[in-house]
Amino acid sequence: MATLIRNSLMKALIVIFFASVATATGDAPFIVAHKKASLTRLKSGSERVSVSIDIYKQGFSTAYDVSLLDDSWPQDMFDIVSGNTSRSWERLDAGVLLSHSFELEAKKQGMFYGAPAVITFRIPTKAALQEAYSTPILPLDVLAERPPEKKFDWVSFVWNNSNQ
Repeated sequence: MATLIRNSLMKALIVIFFASVATATGDAPFIVAHKKASLTRLKSGSERVSVSIDIYKQGFSTAYDVSLLDDSWPQDMFDIVSGNTSRSWERLDAGVLLSHSFELEAKKQGMFYGAPAVITFRIPTKAALQEAYSTPILPLDVLAERPPEKKFDWVSFVWNNSNQ
């Protein structure tokens, strides 16, 4: 009896999985975007934020007039060092993976909670502009007081523990 219920449940889950895959991979394009940010402390005491946004184009048709905008970085807290917080592409074909990155320099100390980037695009079957959002980033503790790392202490700790 338990085996029969387990087999029925497994078959139902497989059917649901394939049905969701079939509807998700329809003809209409959709975009999945992942936003990442990392902090790098420079010797001068300043801190840089490296931001990259990976855009995955899914579906079987092409997306047109694709625009990326990441305007969640306030000018009173960050300066753009390299790249742009926005980018456009004329078209994205099916299955394309793009990556866009830029670098900022922090001006103020504090916690920063960034919003997702916004990607807009057009598809041939709909007149309305489509919108997608990236994943949000984790909070960044910008210019935080961090004790200096003692890398040699870690090496001696590992060395001493491995020789015991």
